[in-house]
Amino acid sequence: MNLKNQGNARQHVPISALPALCDLPFDNSFVRELPGDTETTNVPRQVRNACYTLVHPTPVRAPKLLAWAGPVGEMLGAARPDSLTGPAVEVLGGNRVLPGMKPYAARYGGHQFGHWAGQLGDGRAITLGEVIGPDGISRELQLKGAGKTPYSRTADGRAVLRSSVREFLCSEAMYYLGIPTTRALSLVATGESVVRDMFYDGNPQPETGAIVCRVAPSFVRFGNFEILTAHGELETLRRLADYVISQHFPEFSPPSTAASHISSAPSITDKSTYARWFEEICRRTGTLMAHWMRAGFVHGVMNTDNMSILGLTIDYGPYGWLEGFDLQWTPNTTDAQGRRYCFGNQADVAHWNLTRLAGALAPLVDDDAALERGLGIFVDTFQQTWQGMLADKLGLVSLEGESDNALLSDLFALLQEVETDMTLFFHGLMDVPVDMRAGDGATLHDDAALAGFLRRAFYDEQQAFASPHLGLLAGWLRRYIARAALDGAPAQSRLERMRCANPKYVLRNYLAQQAIDALEQGDASVLERIMHVLKNPYDEQPEHDVLADRRPEWARHKAGCSALSCSS
Repeated sequence: MNLKNQGNARQHVPISALPALCDLPFDNSFVRELPGDTETTNVPRQVRNACYTLVHPTPVRAPKLLAWAGPVGEMLGAARPDSLTGPAVEVLGGNRVLPGMKPYAARYGGHQFGHWAGQLGDGRAITLGEVIGPDGISRELQLKGAGKTPYSRTADGRAVLRSSVREFLCSEAMYYLGIPTTRALSLVATGESVVRDMFYDGNPQPETGAIVCRVAPSFVRFGNFEILTAHGELETLRRLADYVISQHFPEFSPPSTAASHISSAPSITDKSTYARWFEEICRRTGTLMAHWMRAGFVHGVMNTDNMSILGLTIDYGPYGWLEGFDLQWTPNTTDAQGRRYCFGNQADVAHWNLTRLAGALAPLVDDDAALERGLGIFVDTFQQTWQGMLADKLGLVSLEGESDNALLSDLFALLQEVETDMTLFFHGLMDVPVDMRAGDGATLHDDAALAGFLRRAFYDEQQAFASPHLGLLAGWLRRYIARAALDGAPAQSRLERMRCANPKYVLRNYLAQQAIDALEQGDASVLERIMHVLKNPYDEQPEHDVLADRRPEWARHKAGCSALSCSS
């Protein structure tokens, strides 16, 4: 199963032929087709009967381009800016609005940590407009950190460099891992400081301000629908659902409505169509959760306002990758007590969030059984996809029966016995010789030699190679070798299956922090190297092998290198 860059095929356009960002034609269908806020003052307030509020980004002192994702620019049909401070950078820094743009902040609500939080909305994100790329797909450009909106509450609408770098890097890293995600086009320094209390300990400090330009077909979330149902705004709910279906789920949209104006048309769907649409959302979300688990990714803040209606990874805050394998690990310091959003809970939380979405869509569907079927599709999709991905990670054709279930459960228990890096363990498993006739048969009977193939994955080698862990690990590996041999698959096909499911390189938090620290000193080379390597995370790239190392001990408790706060 080739997971790299899945579903992201695009028409190639020579870079030299691409126009400047400022010369692209922009559209604004979200604004044109849906009801907006009638109030125009940009002050924090409760908004009613609207999907968005028109608001311009707040200009910054000295926007300067720090990073540009060339493939995302090509996807949009835009050339890299030829200046670090020119017109395109003014747009990406929020100082300039181009013809065709109608900047807005979206209105939505959400359940945060299991509780209804009421109105939330884009408190620092402003969508500039939409661009149709060379592949014919329309995508939104959104600035995160672009200033206050009516949804900012008591915040300043800005973002700091550390959070912006992390979002820029992770958006692209996830794409190249083959995980559905929003993308990132640019990273721009604002030339201004932003005051943040990074540890929420009463010691706010000025930090470097930055803006990241995010790109996606849509940034609509579960919470966009929740807020409308919560306030009884059912006609606006219907219009938003019809817009999202017609724009992003054409398979559920009658052909005759393709060019219609949602704002003036009756509903383009019937109740059964809304139910089938919900099923597709559940299916995509189930697939997304399996991808997160496959890569050892933990989102950290799975509130309903951070769940994409398109099944994309959205809103990169205190995320992380499993380093020491732990089903209870969360990268979010705010979640440290309850661990609601830990690695092992992600599928259950997604199901809970989809149940909240089902409640929001209930007035359109009016059929509880149909919505329950959708939730069942999520469960089936996640379980089947996750099982298939686990089989790929182990190089097996499939996982079936009680013995395979025992092999998996024993593995997960073993991985938590001593601190074991998930990424390095599964990548190292490819080196374990399954066909002993082609290798050293004596290895099969030597516990230390057998476990030695996985040495790089252990944070404490002495503990890993001591009794009883060494015996348990070697015993499991013998069972694994015997099980893999039963498949009878050619070695090359088994290894290719494993290679496409087990990345060598992931965006470890300490790597992101090194890029942040270097950028703070004006050095972009660390970020550029990481970006280069993460474009091919499944390849060996031996010259960059150090970037695949387990987290160094100095980073275990260093700020930004392990758990993270929501402060950004």
